[in-house]
Amino acid sequence: MRAQLVRASALIVGAAVVAWPLGYFAAAWAGWALFSVGLVAQLLFQLRNFSRLERWSRDPVLDASLEGEGDWDNVFGRLYRHEKEMRGVIARRDAEIRMLISAAQALTDGVVLLDRHDNILFCNHTAEDQLGLRVAVDRGQAVVNLVRQPEFAAYLEGEDFSKPLTLRSERIKDLVLSIYVVPYAENNRLMQVKDVTQSERLDRMRRDFVANVSHELRTPLTVLGGFIETLQEIALDRDEQAHYLQLMGEQSKRMLTIVQDLLTLSSIEASPPPTYETVDMVTLLDKLRRDAEALSGGRHRVFLDSDGCGDLRGAEVELASAFGNLLSNAVRYTPSGGSIRICWRADAAGAEFAVEDSGIGIEPAHIPRLTERFYRVDRGRSRDVGGTGLGLAIVKHALSRHQARLDIRSEPGQGSRFAAVFPPSRVIGV
Repeated sequence: MRAQLVRASALIVGAAVVAWPLGYFAAAWAGWALFSVGLVAQLLFQLRNFSRLERWSRDPVLDASLEGEGDWDNVFGRLYRHEKEMRGVIARRDAEIRMLISAAQALTDGVVLLDRHDNILFCNHTAEDQLGLRVAVDRGQAVVNLVRQPEFAAYLEGEDFSKPLTLRSERIKDLVLSIYVVPYAENNRLMQVKDVTQSERLDRMRRDFVANVSHELRTPLTVLGGFIETLQEIALDRDEQAHYLQLMGEQSKRMLTIVQDLLTLSSIEASPPPTYETVDMVTLLDKLRRDAEALSGGRHRVFLDSDGCGDLRGAEVELASAFGNLLSNAVRYTPSGGSIRICWRADAAGAEFAVEDSGIGIEPAHIPRLTERFYRVDRGRSRDVGGTGLGLAIVKHALSRHQARLDIRSEPGQGSRFAAVFPPSRVIGV
């Protein structure tokens, strides 16, 4: 700027130096006219460049052709470089912001940014799905007006964020959320929303499992304790002692069966994925038929319906356990004189092992829960026939490890059909 002033002053002085002799020796008006022309020329020069600057300031574009005359060219050059640098800074900042937003959108947890009044500043897609928000239209809205659950509003109003809030969604059935609130940037808040539905379900299953195991073992232990106390305190004849010992043996066998089934289930769950060894289905089916006949003791008619085609890839021990459980259930819940049919079919579309019986059948309401541990349709009857409530849970886990599914069809009084359906990848020899 100083250089501009010096240059302008020099031009004015130069015009005066030229105009003074003209006015002194020729005519005063001529000198003043020449001096005025010099001033006007200088003013027009400055106004021309100033006009360029003014137009550019209204629409500052990055234009390398922005030039001026004289020292003005240096001014425009500095403006061009400054604008270029600022645009670079802004571009880098925008790229960083986009990266942060992309990272927030990629999170599997919901993230909601709130201002000091709990109005929404930002939320990612996960939070939108969890809480029913839409950031495009909800930005600036109070989050408690959109998530209308009293416990949520009370949690934010209480401002005690030392523990997360467990929120059971009213929008989505069975959805359980854990909400953490962290203050940041003075009075703003970051709200983290975690979907804990699965962990809640697993925790409930664990509690139910412990309660069921305790209940299942308490009954035979109570019976054993009572018999032992009776034998210790009361003199009994040989026949009564033999009867009590027989009952004690039955209860001990029941506890052993429960423990064995628990160990089998635990072993299946903890084992590595099953190998692809070949399971000879002809041999296995014959063994299963003989086992079913032995368990039935002649009380049922046992049939084997197989075309002899196809084998399975997998762990033979696990598959034999699963198929054996299906057959033992059929024997237990089919009255004497009934029939049990073992079916095997395999083709290019997959394979199916099924057990059909003419037993008592199952109400439709119970079928979805049959594979839960210790779930029984009739607890009293299950104990009478020796069931532990773990057989179908073992079947379900063994089949899922072989990418197979259990298909159950049953009608009360009409019998049941339990089928293990295998994908083509587990079938060979067809």
